[in-house]
Amino acid sequence: MPGGDSNLEAAERVAVLLAENEVPTVVIGAVALAAYGYIRTTYDIDLGVDANVPKMRKLAVALVEIGFAVEFHEPDADDPLCGVIDVSGPFGLVQIISFADRFPAAIRDALADHPVPIRPASPLSLIPIPQLVALKLYSGGSKDKADIVELLRRNPDCDLNHIRLTCLRYRIGGMDAVLEELG
Repeated sequence: MPGGDSNLEAAERVAVLLAENEVPTVVIGAVALAAYGYIRTTYDIDLGVDANVPKMRKLAVALVEIGFAVEFHEPDADDPLCGVIDVSGPFGLVQIISFADRFPAAIRDALADHPVPIRPASPLSLIPIPQLVALKLYSGGSKDKADIVELLRRNPDCDLNHIRLTCLRYRIGGMDAVLEELG
């Protein structure tokens, strides 16, 4: 098992392995929110990917082969995700969350928009705010909507119309309610 890694270092090692398997990643979830100024408690690093179930199985095996403890949660018919790989160890938890076959456009567009590395020379990049908002709306929970409101409050220079149009392009509803709450 990889030892001595911080959660961020472990996530970077995971991202390198994913890239070697032609699966690029973007940082999503609470770590992305924190990078954009909205800090809330989190115990993991979430990596968004566009990888189908067979590819996720292959990635899980490859992660085990380099010493990580891994659990792959396959999706069922009602799952809004295309599987989640939990990578755990003394460093904590890194989750690889696939949106393939469900909502891959947000991940593909995030990667095409040249996301910003989370630190110099890191293989990890942040999902852009429009796609982060779309993923949060896609998740649909009340906590997700509250996260969006706080994210946008802390980023007043965001192009709200661009975010709204991005969500409309993905056919994701709920942005108008968020904008109302923002006032």
